[in-house]
Amino acid sequence: MPSIPILMPQLGESIAEATIVRVLIEPGAKVEAGEDIFEVETSKAVMTVTAPCSGAVGEVTATPQTSYAVGATLGALLVSEEDAKAMGFADQRSITGPVTQSKSEGANGSDTANVHFAVDDHSTIHERQPTVEPVVGGLPVPAGAAGATYISARMRARMNEMGLNAADLSAVAGSGAGGRVTVEDFEQFLRSLEAHRMTKASPMRIAVADSMRRSWTRPLATVGISVVLDPLLVHRKKANPKPGPALYAVRALALALAENTAVAGRLVGNRIVHPSAIDIGFAVEVDDGVMVPVLREVEQKPLSALVAPYNELVEKARVRRLPVDSKRPGIATVTNFGTFGITWATPIPLPEQNLVLGLGAGSKVPRWSDEVGTFIPVTEAALTLSFDHRILDGGGAGRLLNRVAALLQTPEKL
Repeated sequence: MPSIPILMPQLGESIAEATIVRVLIEPGAKVEAGEDIFEVETSKAVMTVTAPCSGAVGEVTATPQTSYAVGATLGALLVSEEDAKAMGFADQRSITGPVTQSKSEGANGSDTANVHFAVDDHSTIHERQPTVEPVVGGLPVPAGAAGATYISARMRARMNEMGLNAADLSAVAGSGAGGRVTVEDFEQFLRSLEAHRMTKASPMRIAVADSMRRSWTRPLATVGISVVLDPLLVHRKKANPKPGPALYAVRALALALAENTAVAGRLVGNRIVHPSAIDIGFAVEVDDGVMVPVLREVEQKPLSALVAPYNELVEKARVRRLPVDSKRPGIATVTNFGTFGITWATPIPLPEQNLVLGLGAGSKVPRWSDEVGTFIPVTEAALTLSFDHRILDGGGAGRLLNRVAALLQTPEKL
C-alpha cells in the first residue's frame, strides 16, 4: 500500500510556517478526505490541516507546540494506488523514498537504463526535518541608552542569525566609532537580558509587532474632534437587531470615503492608486493581539444589512477562525478603543492601509444649545483619524473626520 507524506500546507498568502496546537490523529486510524488531522496556529489565526485523501494514518512525526515550515512533512498516510497517482505520485518508490539497488540489478538494468543519474540510499542526503522557531520580540533595553546609530555588516549578520531586527536594538548604546554597535556591545546586551524574566512571544504577538514596525516607517499623524453620540444611541435603542457603536462608524466612514476615494488611495511612485472597493476592517481584541476582519463593499449595504455579518465576524475573530475572504486587507480600519474606557488615542494604520478611525469612550458633558438658550447634557466622545501624511494633509483629514461625524448625527440614513 503506497505511503504518501502529509505536508504542512500553504495556509495563507504570507504564511511561511505554523505551530502545531493539537494532533487529532493516531497511527493506524482511518481518515476520510478533508477530515481534520492537525490543529495549527499561524500568526493570523487558528485553523486545521485536513487529510489530502482517504487512507490509514502511518507515522505521525509532528509534535505539538513545534513550528513547521510550509512544505514540511508532518506524517505519512497509507493510501490506494489510485489515490497515490491522483496526488501526483507515480509509484510507491517515488513515495517512500530512494530504494537501494539490488546486487542483481546492474548499471544497465531495466530500472536505470533510461535514467541519467542512478541514486542509491548511500548517496542520498538525509537532512533534519525543517522547523521554524518564533523569535522573541520586544526585548528589554537599558534605560537612558542613546541608541544604535550605525550597525556594521558583521553585526547585521549576527542579528539575522538570531532573528532580530534593528528595532530590537534601538536603545543599545554603541561604543564603536561614530556610535557604531559592535559585536561586543551586542553580546553584552544579550548577557544583560539574563537578569530579566523572559517568556516566548506568541506568533500573534510577533505578527502584531512586525506589522506596527512596518507601519511606523511612514510619516503618520492624528487629528481628532468631539462627536455627540445621542442620535446614535437613540437610534440603536430602537433598532432590531442593534448595531454596535463601531459598526455605525464603519458605515459612516465607508460613505465618506466613497465620496472621495483618493484619501484612501496608496502612493506608488508619483501616482495615487485609488481603491476599487470600499472594504472596511474593524479591530477585535483576541488573546495576545488584535485581529482585523473586513466587511466588503460597505458603502453599498445599509446598516441593517451589516449587523449580522459584523456580529458573525466578531465571534469568529475571537476564536481566530475567520474565513479567508474576511482576512484580505481593507482600505481602512475602525477601532472602538472606548470599550476599554479610553477617551483619546492615536491608533496606527496597518501597513497596507493609510487610515484608521478611532472612537473613544462616551461621557456626559454640558453643551450650549441655541434652541433653548442654555447648556444641556449630551453624551460626547472623541473621534480620531490617524493617517499617512504623504497621502493626506491636516485639512483633508479634518474634512473627512467632520464628514464622518456629520453622518453619525443622522444614523437613520446609514
